[in-house]
Order: sequence, then C-alpha cells, then structure tokens
Amino acid sequence: MKKICLLGATGSVGENTVAVVTAHPDQFQIVAFSFYQNKEKGRKLIQKLQPKLVSVATKEDAAGLSLEFPEIRFTYGIEGLSEVVADSEVQLVVTALSGSVGLLPTLTAIELGKTVAIANKETLVMAGALVMNLAKEKNVKLLPVDSEHSAIFQCLQGENISEVEELIITASGGSFRELSRKELVNVTLSDALNHPNWAMGQKITIDSATMMNKGLEVIEAHWLFGLTYDKIKVVLHKESIVHSMVSFVDGAVMAQMGASDMREPIQYALSYPKRIPMIQPKPFDLAKIGALHFAEMDFERFPLLALAYETGKMGGTAPTMMNAANEIAVAAFIKGQISFLEIENYVEKAIKLDNYVKNPDLETILNVDKETRKLVTSWL
Repeated sequence: MKKICLLGATGSVGENTVAVVTAHPDQFQIVAFSFYQNKEKGRKLIQKLQPKLVSVATKEDAAGLSLEFPEIRFTYGIEGLSEVVADSEVQLVVTALSGSVGLLPTLTAIELGKTVAIANKETLVMAGALVMNLAKEKNVKLLPVDSEHSAIFQCLQGENISEVEELIITASGGSFRELSRKELVNVTLSDALNHPNWAMGQKITIDSATMMNKGLEVIEAHWLFGLTYDKIKVVLHKESIVHSMVSFVDGAVMAQMGASDMREPIQYALSYPKRIPMIQPKPFDLAKIGALHFAEMDFERFPLLALAYETGKMGGTAPTMMNAANEIAVAAFIKGQISFLEIENYVEKAIKLDNYVKNPDLETILNVDKETRKLVTSWL
C-alpha cells in the first residue's frame, strides 16, 4: 500500500490521480492532499477520501472546514503545502499544482527523501539545477507524470542514456493549430480553451495554444533526462497518439503511444516499477485511427517555443523570468485584460538581462520570480 500526498487535488491531473487511486484501493491511499479555490469539489474529496490532513488556501478556509470535519486536520497557505508533504505517513508526493507554487513543497518532499511524481513542470523550469542536485544528494526518484515525459521515461527503461541521439517531444498544436498569425488577432478565451485532444485546466490549455507549454516541457526534459537542448526536438503531431519518442545512435526510434488519457502516465508513475491493469481503459485501436501525421515545428508561428529554447540554454534565472511573466500574462488574458497575442509580448519583454543571474540560489530564484511578477503586473 503506497501512502500518497496529492498536491492540487481538484485540478485535472488531481482528478485523474484520484480516479487511479480509487480504482486500486488495495494498492494506493491518499492520506493527505491540497486544494485551493474549489471548495465544493474539495469537500466532496474530503468525504470520499477521508484523509488525515488537508491544506487549503486561507486560515479562514481551514477554520471553517475544521468545524465541518473535526476528525481531519487542516492547514493552509504555502506553508500548508509543505506541511502535508511532510506528514510521516506519506511515501509518494504527486505534485499536480499549477504554476510556481509547486517549487517549495517539491523541495520539501525531496529533502525528506520522499518519491516525487512530478506533474508541476514549472518547478524544474524555475529551479531545475537546485531540484535535480538535491534529488541526487538525497537519492530521491523524480517520476514524470506529463504524458510526454512519461513516454520518454518508458522508452528509456533498460536503455543507456549515453546511447540516445535525440528526444522527440510531440505537440498537438493546441486550440489554434490551424490558424495563421493573422487569424489569431481576435481569438477569444472560449476559443483558446477548446482544445482538440485533451481536457485540461485553463492555464495549461492556454499554454498549449501559445506553445509555451511545450517550451516548458523542453526545459523539463533537459533536467529530467540530462540531455542538451540540441538533442531535444519538438514535432507537431495532431492526433496526440504518439506521446513522445526516443531516437538512438544506431538509428532505432522508440515511441510510446496510447489513448489521450492522463490516467495512463499517472498510473505508471504511481505503480512504478510495476505495471498494473487499467480499470476501464479508453478505447485504442490503430486500425480505426488509420493514419498518424507529423510535421516540422514552425518557430515563427510559435515564438514562445523558440523563446523557451533560448532561455533554457541561457539557464540561470532566465527561465524563472519567462515562467513568471507567462503566468501573469496568461492570467491577464483569462481575465480579459489583454489579447491572446499580447501574451507573447509581455513574456518576451520580461526577460530583463540586468536581472539575470547565472548560478542563482533558492532565495535569488524566489526574488527574481517575485520581481518579474511585479514588473509585468505594473505593465498591465
């Protein structure tokens, strides 16, 4: 029985994690979790999972829920996230949070020697060197949950990383993959959230449409698998059937494919190194699918992907600035403050070289993140 802490229980990855856990009650148990704004869904999860510890957004939320569920301990805020992670029963932490808020609890989990199933890509984008160095020092496994990184991880089982020629990350192209730059001028939030293949949260769906999500995945892949950026390629694959590929020095290419079902990579991370049956798997029939399509990535069409490669190669605080600016700009688009294409403008403008630090410590990373957010907010 693996005892699990789930950070971000009410999001799309969180919901799918709960589905996997409850489908295998003899193997997994969620003993602690966090949620933020969605109190109605959070209450239902408390009743369903009966955890011992829950982290919520505010002190007032914690006090109110304590009256409703006196047998459960509640904590709150950023400190609360680290507190649920640190519970003595927790063996595996699933980081399904969205954004930079995932960094500190992930570091706490690693410091305490707990296995981390990581779906919060911003953690490695902001502080990849710090996170991976600490994981190596503490001998902690980081198990990828994103479908792309899980695919690569699965393809590398039993292989030698030194024999890898290239990692090939597939990209659906997002909601606007058929539109030209000119046609993007007047797109709406509703248009952007209409992803053709996946049902995800708002922020990640917008990031998919700008291709920033794929840029974050490139940086994450660099840290997870230790390859240079010239060995990480992105290709357009509209069907989202091949989740990613690994090309080897002898010319062999391994691909992991399957239905567009987030439960699959989540379950693999939870059950690793074993595989267990999927309860009610989504239908997958290549004969019915008939054909798969791939195309070169257009970096002029998706400039934020090009920017992610650039900031990734710069390293230091450059990806931190990019990520912070993107979070603020995407939130502004969701609120109707800026247009879709203006997201790119704010992110590109925020890479301030006078704030750049090549080898930052944690305090510097957090300060640069905070200052970048203030800067972009002041522009808005």
